[in-house]
Amino acid sequence: MQQRLRTFLSDYPHIWTALYFPFYLACFIFLERMEARPYHVIHFPLDQLIPFCEYFIIPYFLWFLYIAAVFIWLFFRDRENFYKYIVFLYTGMTIFLIASAVYPNGHLLRPAEFDRDNIFIRMVCFLYQADTSTNILPSIHVFNSIAAHMAVVHTPGLAKNKWTVRGSRLLAVSIILSTVFLKQHSCVDVICGILLGMFMNDLVYQSGLLVKAHYFIGKLVGKDRDLSPTFSGKIHGSAKDAEI
Repeated sequence: MQQRLRTFLSDYPHIWTALYFPFYLACFIFLERMEARPYHVIHFPLDQLIPFCEYFIIPYFLWFLYIAAVFIWLFFRDRENFYKYIVFLYTGMTIFLIASAVYPNGHLLRPAEFDRDNIFIRMVCFLYQADTSTNILPSIHVFNSIAAHMAVVHTPGLAKNKWTVRGSRLLAVSIILSTVFLKQHSCVDVICGILLGMFMNDLVYQSGLLVKAHYFIGKLVGKDRDLSPTFSGKIHGSAKDAEI
């Protein structure tokens, strides 16, 4: 057993990156338990025009599987794009935690009563109990869906299959829509999540900033290490300024 563990850690040294999830979950639970504190109400006139639709609970819950599936596939199949994906994900998730701590926010959009004979309504009620209507700006469901789809689009092993890309796009859009049709988020949360996703997409996949960061760290770490200049150039070889 110990030998298998050593082999796994040797083959997949980037497993340490998964430690962020327990940290994020602990911070999220802490912020959720502070729901009694005063918060700023997030509202947009369009919110009142969007009807409640319980069937969107399906794509909303599929979000968990979507994010995890892309994470696991990249972890085992494409380490280069895996690092890009976690930089994308973790940056936005950290910004969400900071925003929720500094600017407590929430909304008053949820329906007051339900007909619980409907299985989809019961699923919505479970969601409402597990996740309060606070700490909603920006929408992490929206942001992470964009991160996952951009990872699919920019990973050759996934992008070569047009049905994978189409399915990812359909799921990402459905998840984004579900946040407002379930009254879990305001349109403001969605817009901010999309804008943050666009910014991170440009930062991770278009600019050469990550190349420079890897190069600088590589100088400190030394050659023949995962963060060496050679590895950074390999990861971000598509960037125009990969040669520094």
